[in-house]
Amino acid sequence: MTRVEVAIVGAGIAGIGMASALRRAGRDDFVVLERAASVGGTWRDNTYPGVACDVPSHLYGFAAHPNPSWSGTYARGAEIHAYLDHVVDAEGIRDRVRLRTAMQRAEWDAEHEVWRIHLGTAVSWPETPEGSDTDAAPAGEVILADALVLACGRLTEPSIPRIAGLETFPGPLFHSARWDHSADLAGARVGVVGTGASAIQIVPALARTAAHVTLLQRTPAWIVPRGGDDYSDAERARFATTPQALESLRADLYAEGEARFASRAGDAAAATEAEAVARAHLERQVRDPALRAALTPDYAFGCKRVLLSDEFYPAVASDAVTLVPEALTAVEGSTLVAADGSRHEVDALVLATGFASTRQPYAELVAGERGRTLAEHWSGGMTAFASTVVAGFPNLFVLNGPNASLGHSSSVLMIEEQAAYVARVLDTRAGRVLRVDPDAERAYTDEIARAAASTRWITGGCRNWYVDDRSGRLTLLWPGTVDAFRDRLARADGSEFLPAPAPLAH
Repeated sequence: MTRVEVAIVGAGIAGIGMASALRRAGRDDFVVLERAASVGGTWRDNTYPGVACDVPSHLYGFAAHPNPSWSGTYARGAEIHAYLDHVVDAEGIRDRVRLRTAMQRAEWDAEHEVWRIHLGTAVSWPETPEGSDTDAAPAGEVILADALVLACGRLTEPSIPRIAGLETFPGPLFHSARWDHSADLAGARVGVVGTGASAIQIVPALARTAAHVTLLQRTPAWIVPRGGDDYSDAERARFATTPQALESLRADLYAEGEARFASRAGDAAAATEAEAVARAHLERQVRDPALRAALTPDYAFGCKRVLLSDEFYPAVASDAVTLVPEALTAVEGSTLVAADGSRHEVDALVLATGFASTRQPYAELVAGERGRTLAEHWSGGMTAFASTVVAGFPNLFVLNGPNASLGHSSSVLMIEEQAAYVARVLDTRAGRVLRVDPDAERAYTDEIARAAASTRWITGGCRNWYVDDRSGRLTLLWPGTVDAFRDRLARADGSEFLPAPAPLAH
């Protein structure tokens, strides 16, 4: 049985960021548990045609690891995966990462004041030749950890819609995050379900090679121009030889992102201006009034995730794509049946239907004091103090979880702030058990609710994946700027934890 000071679950951006923060703080007694065969998280899993980030590349990276070699304004998925792999080596944490090792469950052992983490061999996506059988956890292995960091991600488990007859579909059928590269879609009739962030990248790519694409849209999205260019060799060389040029660019991108918060959250003037940009973009690229109407949202700008694309509207307006502005309600063999009763024959079906976001699957696996699971604690929606520590779960930290995502800028910025908070708390722990004061968690949750109450995420007239449908609370996004989050965590002075019990008298 192995014992470590800190066990980190997940080797995506959050897990790598946390391990890096520990290493830089002089802490070496940690392990990173990764269920898949390589690091990279979301950017390992998503390999669909056209996959790229919609946050500027020079803001979508760790501050300590600027990357002068990004190919352009927006990085492609494989580039980000390679970047994360590079950071693992640059930080010297490769030997702390255990691949093909899944957390089967984690239990707080009150008697010994440790987390007891039960491991198993993962059966997960993707299975690659990387690693070997010896990388996998032996059956029944247990790790004891003084502290447990959940860096499991929020876009890891695909959401598969309950569609009558879906299992009868005879052709290739897969989720966008589980792309089947063995399926030859060239010259095929391909159905795509969904018009979110993945679909608007997939559809233009498929339209170039498929015989035809049938796109089923339940709800249209607000889409603004993406813009951006590839960086020239000269620009990349300048970034590599002039660090201050990269620092200046990152600072500019940061400021632009912070400025976007107003339009995303619902500042009336900013939202009106941004919506006008989106409407003009749609009018320029889609000439058919009926099609344009079908692509126009009926909810407030910012209520759902605002998307960036210069290719989606032209693809949908072309002869290569048929837009069905209805939900998919049934599958009868190779026939897709939409809510309006229309029927569409396809050879392959791609589900671009999002992820389990507000109800994190890992929550079922983690049991705190008195055996209560995170899922039970979060039965009315995720909560935490400082978006990171949870009452009833001693020495537990959650990254990229409750109210720790952004609707206007780079999530990496939030992860870095959380990792810094965790490292600081561990430095002041002095061996004591950290128990979050339930009142502190409730006060923080109320603080979030007050800040979110007037935002478009709550008032915008849509269903979005930021709000938990059980409580109607905003549970995924931080309802403020990155600066505000940094300041809020800086004000956490340790009073969020209950005092250590007095020693027993002898």
